[in-house]
Amino acid sequence: MKTIPVNTANSYEVKIGAGLLCRLGDEAAEVCKGRTAVIISDSNVFPLYGQTATNNLKKSGFSVVSYVFPAGEASKNGSTYLSILNFLAENHVTRTDCLIALGGGVVGDMTGFAAATYLRGIAYIQVPTTLLAAVDSSVGGKTAIDLPAGKNLAGAFYQPRLVLCDIDTLATLPEDIFRDGCAEVIKYGILYDSALFDHLAEKGLCFHRETVIARCVELKRDVVTEDEFDTGARMKLNLGHTVGHGVEAQSNFTLSHGKAVAIGMAIVSRSAAKAGICSQECCDRILNILEDFGLPTAAGCTAGELFTSALSDKKRAGSTIHLIIPERIGFCRICPTGINELQSFIEAGL
Repeated sequence: MKTIPVNTANSYEVKIGAGLLCRLGDEAAEVCKGRTAVIISDSNVFPLYGQTATNNLKKSGFSVVSYVFPAGEASKNGSTYLSILNFLAENHVTRTDCLIALGGGVVGDMTGFAAATYLRGIAYIQVPTTLLAAVDSSVGGKTAIDLPAGKNLAGAFYQPRLVLCDIDTLATLPEDIFRDGCAEVIKYGILYDSALFDHLAEKGLCFHRETVIARCVELKRDVVTEDEFDTGARMKLNLGHTVGHGVEAQSNFTLSHGKAVAIGMAIVSRSAAKAGICSQECCDRILNILEDFGLPTAAGCTAGELFTSALSDKKRAGSTIHLIIPERIGFCRICPTGINELQSFIEAGL
């Protein structure tokens, strides 16, 4: 097992290893004062791991209730969020109790936002069961729901008390969902670590899971510690996301987040190469690794459509949006871009 401390204003640990779900109760008892635990999960994950989580929490003295919503991005909305809050109130959950986010990124975001706002804030624990959630969304305290106008437009920065990543849960992931998470893993290599990128390029889907997940978490930990509230260096973690969120929106969220981010990274890289910001070799290496992992690199929509979606991006500041542009593998820069330049930038990368 690897333990990675995250030293934000409210510090916590990320624990990564096999068999950790069977330690959930004892781990929760260490960080939560109360003895009521609410498992929040989705219709895919709860049938697989809900009973194990429930039994383990009960064994450690917790009273356990569960809220399960339909799996998928379509559930990450105000209606589900309010239903969760009402469920907590109806079950008399108090400020000393805790929520357990058992699932992928949607479950983690929803649970975190509910925890941040119910009774003005209660404890929650992230138990990511997807690669994407393990390496990215479960760490750093970003919580949110989607609005009709765009993705993640209502949310809060709210750190968990613990992240417990049992790599055994990845064994039940469909390969297509596992590949989605690989897009975020590749992102960390492009951003910060050429050695990680090279390892992924060499090993493909057979990369060493515990080691790679831990490295991604370390990289995100370092960024979050420096910039907890996403006003500077943390913006780099949005590589591929501004355009990617537009691709998601244009698909009515039928395209997964990981695939959309892969497309976003491909578009940004092609445009950067044409502008002379990165070399064509760098661009080709990014495109090749995405394709080798079975991830898409073409948007299937127009620059105008993506531009329209980007106007609602949460990273927009007035007439400027911050794009993350690769210069070389392991280094990217933040480029403030005028809205009037954005559509042509996207067009160049299609």
